[in-house]
Amino acid sequence: MPPPTEPRLSVLAVNVGLPREIEVNGHRVTTAIYKSPVSGHVTLRRLNFDGDRQADLTVHGGPDKAVYAYPSEHYAYWRGELPGVELIWGNFGENLTITGLRENEVRIGDRYRVGTAELVVTQPRVPCYKLAIRFDRPDMPKRFLRSGRTGFYFAVRREGAVCAGAHIALLARAEHDVTVADITRLYITDRDNADLLRRAIAVDALPVVWRDYFAQRLARVTGHAEH
Repeated sequence: MPPPTEPRLSVLAVNVGLPREIEVNGHRVTTAIYKSPVSGHVTLRRLNFDGDRQADLTVHGGPDKAVYAYPSEHYAYWRGELPGVELIWGNFGENLTITGLRENEVRIGDRYRVGTAELVVTQPRVPCYKLAIRFDRPDMPKRFLRSGRTGFYFAVRREGAVCAGAHIALLARAEHDVTVADITRLYITDRDNADLLRRAIAVDALPVVWRDYFAQRLARVTGHAEH
């Protein structure tokens, strides 16, 4: 019997979109959650793919959220959860629809080559109300987060070009064992896990805003600030 093969890690779609104004309950809202697949090689710069932008830079985008990746494997789950909703790559606002990487396997700080770019995993996605707008379901952000199927953000370590079909290669595995799923779990279900809070705070690749938040939580759990 031949040895088992490693799952192919690859990009199924590169999705981009620019901010647009839409009307929601009589109000105008600017959002860039509507992403569409594009063909050919797309240049990835430090903050964005060419042709892609974020609408509200106070909560979206920036160096730690330059690229949002979403596992294609989750689409089957959402087709079951959202009967009658047509789902195509990019529907969750992701820049990269990928295969072979899951939140419980990917560590914060893992470094990958994607096409000719080099990317570093930084954090899970915490959805805002615009995901509710995208699917016309007010409970969608909560359902999305609690499902654990959050996808994750990359920072761009080296600019390059990416296309559909591009291989994803692991360049360096983070030395700790804190995964994307661990961060989501700490945020919503395992909030008082002091050991995991300490390990998360020690992860340099986790953005400062997350580490500060977890440090405050740890202080409440233990009754004192830790250094």
